Amino acid sequence: MKMGLRWFGEGYDTVSLEKIRQVPGVRGVITTLYGAMPGENWDKDQVLALQRSVEDAGLEVLGIESVNVHDAIKAGLPGRDQYIENYIQTIRTLGECGIHLICYNFMPVFDWTRTQLAKPRKDGSTVLAYDQREIDKMDPEKLFASMEAGSQGHLLPGWEPERLAHIQELFQVYKSVDEEALWANLKYFLDAILPICEKYEVKMAIHPDDPGWSVFGLPRIITDEKNLDRFLKLVDDPHNGLTLCCGSLGCSPKNNVPALAAKYAKMGRIHFVHLRNVALLPGGFEERAHLSSCGSLDMYAIVKALVENGFTGYVRPDHGRMIWGETGRPGYGLYDRALGAAYINGLFEAAEKEAAR
Repeated sequence: MKMGLRWFGEGYDTVSLEKIRQVPGVRGVITTLYGAMPGENWDKDQVLALQRSVEDAGLEVLGIESVNVHDAIKAGLPGRDQYIENYIQTIRTLGECGIHLICYNFMPVFDWTRTQLAKPRKDGSTVLAYDQREIDKMDPEKLFASMEAGSQGHLLPGWEPERLAHIQELFQVYKSVDEEALWANLKYFLDAILPICEKYEVKMAIHPDDPGWSVFGLPRIITDEKNLDRFLKLVDDPHNGLTLCCGSLGCSPKNNVPALAAKYAKMGRIHFVHLRNVALLPGGFEERAHLSSCGSLDMYAIVKALVENGFTGYVRPDHGRMIWGETGRPGYGLYDRALGAAYINGLFEAAEKEAAR
């Protein structure tokens, strides 16, 4: 297992590489060219410069999250082949630079969705939260305005203003895209890119939909065990795998996350793990501290399932609370993610020693 923290890059992150390096057990970062728009062909010099800055800080680039997929690919528009070619060139560039993991998603219009970015908790911390009852009262523009207002001036991944300024147009683009059409477009994309992934040994790790149900009538397909099975069979290739995001899968009570961890780790199809805890609430969920006792997920059971079934890939503590007066990008402060990393490292040590006995 290799532990990392997500880092958005110089000028985009409030947490420095110097501070990340001081977190025990953290070997590198999961990062991106955050200024790149979906569909762009990434410049190799920029990738190398990013890589140098990380290595100069005594860390390594463990993977990329995300090379965002253009809406023309997701919606199956006539211009998708050029965007797929750009994606292929980016995979080639990353492989040549020695970066062999890409986490991505295939969610239409919205990336992760929350109704609160700083919900107060009794202990004085604030957390990300989702309430379907609030979504049902909103239109998409109101949700975007709410997310922008709660961002504290930070760009939110998947909620870039340049793209969402055209939100009504995006909804029109997806008007005729149902779940089956989205599945077909995903297969078209995978068929095109996976031969290049095999050549350059780049693993594609799809992120589950967050949350795993339709929002504003948009199709969501990477949601549960049945659909994860279907996804892996679309192109049955070892480079075609999963990001096991415990919070995204765990926000639905129908998903048994430890069982999913065991099943897909045994198959060798989990390439990346986001470990975080959520508390299931009436109408939705809220994110919590990483400890099992703080939420609805048994974090030790998840880690134990991974270890016992041969998982040796990349892990990061996912969204953290804002604690101790810290300010920054919602979900991505340093303090609570550092606590989470220490806790998760402890879980892995215990599970690995138990397995060895």
